[in-house]
Amino acid sequence: MAVASGKARSQFGLRVFKHSRFPPIRLTALSAKTRRYPAQGVSAMNWKRWLLVLSVALIWAGLAGNPAPAEPPAWVADQLLVTVRPGVDRGRAEGLYKAHGAAIIDEIPQIHTHLIRVPPQALEQVEQALSRRPEVEAVQKNRRHPPGLVPNDPQYASQWHLPKIAAPQAWDYLDWKPEVTVAILDSGVDPTHPDLAANLVPGYNFYSNNTNTADVYGHGTKVAGAAAAVTDNDTGVASPAYQAFIMPIRVTGTDGWAYSSTLAQGLTWAADHGARVMNMSFGSVADDKTITSAAQYAMKKGAVVVAAAGNSGAEEPVPENPYMISVSATDSSDRLCSFSSRGAYVDLAAPGSGIYSTLSGGGYGYVSGTSFSSPIVAGVAAAVLAVNPDLTPQEVEGILEETAVDLGAAGYDTSFGHGRVNAGAAVARAAGFVPPPDPDPPTCGIAAPADGATVSGTVTVSVTATDNVGVVKVELYLDGQLFATDIVAPFSFAWNTAQAADGAHTLKAVAYDAAGNSGASPAVTVTVQNQTADVTPPEAAIVDPPNGATLTKVAKVKIRARDNFQVQRVEFYVDGVLSSAASASGDTVEVQFNLNPRKLAKGPHSLSALAWDAAGNRGASPPVAVSVK
Repeated sequence: MAVASGKARSQFGLRVFKHSRFPPIRLTALSAKTRRYPAQGVSAMNWKRWLLVLSVALIWAGLAGNPAPAEPPAWVADQLLVTVRPGVDRGRAEGLYKAHGAAIIDEIPQIHTHLIRVPPQALEQVEQALSRRPEVEAVQKNRRHPPGLVPNDPQYASQWHLPKIAAPQAWDYLDWKPEVTVAILDSGVDPTHPDLAANLVPGYNFYSNNTNTADVYGHGTKVAGAAAAVTDNDTGVASPAYQAFIMPIRVTGTDGWAYSSTLAQGLTWAADHGARVMNMSFGSVADDKTITSAAQYAMKKGAVVVAAAGNSGAEEPVPENPYMISVSATDSSDRLCSFSSRGAYVDLAAPGSGIYSTLSGGGYGYVSGTSFSSPIVAGVAAAVLAVNPDLTPQEVEGILEETAVDLGAAGYDTSFGHGRVNAGAAVARAAGFVPPPDPDPPTCGIAAPADGATVSGTVTVSVTATDNVGVVKVELYLDGQLFATDIVAPFSFAWNTAQAADGAHTLKAVAYDAAGNSGASPAVTVTVQNQTADVTPPEAAIVDPPNGATLTKVAKVKIRARDNFQVQRVEFYVDGVLSSAASASGDTVEVQFNLNPRKLAKGPHSLSALAWDAAGNRGASPPVAVSVK
């Protein structure tokens, strides 16, 4: 994120994305070859087992030519995440997807995003086709994201990291302060752990779509303990945010990998259910557009989003993300851990080697990785909000960065960001922080279409909006009536002008900031010209049954129609005689009729369709030959 409090945030665009998974982190074992490690802590008491595992690793590393384990798929082969522009309703989106053989299987309505199932062999083609549609703001594959855990290191004494970040000084401020909810987006949390159970509040399981948030992999319980284990209870371990509530959000399967879709769903759900801090201990999230949109939504609901930088051990070509705090890992000597990722997206550093935390089953053990650096920062953010709940997410980040211990090169650098988090200094700063008043309204304007333009079909209305702190939403008005609202930058809307009368229409945008200030754009007048300009007939095709099919039972006849403006009616003919008709609305539609072969004579028959648009143009489908036995 790397943006100081009070500065305008950069704008993130949305695209069409494939549904991706994020894989378990692999670490080199005395060689340059990568391998997969189980995300399971090794306790200091089990040193004999650790020596045995290390010996096996040494033997394996010495076997020349031995292939590394196969890398799991980077995304789900038959899923895309599609973000549509405000103004596109579900029915219109469904018609658009059907035209490509796809269908909605889930949605994230807060950010206008659909998860769609696509024929696997057509994934790339459908992604490219949808990205060119004016109704679509973004498309991406549903990516997989790995937990940021690495093999354990039992050389450190229990919880060296708490005095290192001055957590005891922060605790002095926290007695009897309001509780803050921290959402842990992970593999679940052990609901019976004695150091976690008292702080748990209900969450949700987006992997299985139920309320069972028990840990299925072990990673989430370790992360939760690093952020908000119960403290001063004569049991186990302490944490930076010992008074915080823990909201478990399960986003993984039993292999510990999360998905772009489940992480985005978890962020929006947690924001809608009162979480003020959210933690994602997975790699490759800072450059994921769907997750970024969800993080932007959460920020505008008042939540601080924290993420692991990743465990690649390399400089990552990922740009700054102003909607989440990305955290690298340091050791007990304030050195960057060898496994920690680096890059322009890194905002802060925190301890991440030999962290003593909670384990599934009620135990404790040492864990390492940026997976545990990020919840430490999340816990400090929760402590900051506990002493000053009126702080905005931008102000929380600014306090964390301004009070961090500068490491590496002077000032900001891509290894440590603004420095290693300092809980004591951050909480002390927050306790006395009084935000300056914000009397300045946002400024906004309609960038497209231009004033005086003539428009037709589906038009993208683009709005520019800026504010000294940040824009929280933009409303678009059509002829004085609210048309749609967008809360995720860049702000744009899809306007189907076929639903408006030909002639002059006025567009106006209003932008709002968190302080409630608003600023309106100059009005833009455009001329809609659809009817007189539309001489193009619709296209129609019977997509099922196929040509040459033999009908033995009631068949579902599927007809697909497209028009440059809007399909209004679809007719189905058998042997040239009208059999059925249906009204339609949309530039791409799919309708279905039932055909009972018992009502037809045995032998060959011809099926055809006609599609009509609002201008009265008619398009005929190629005939489909079928036979009845």
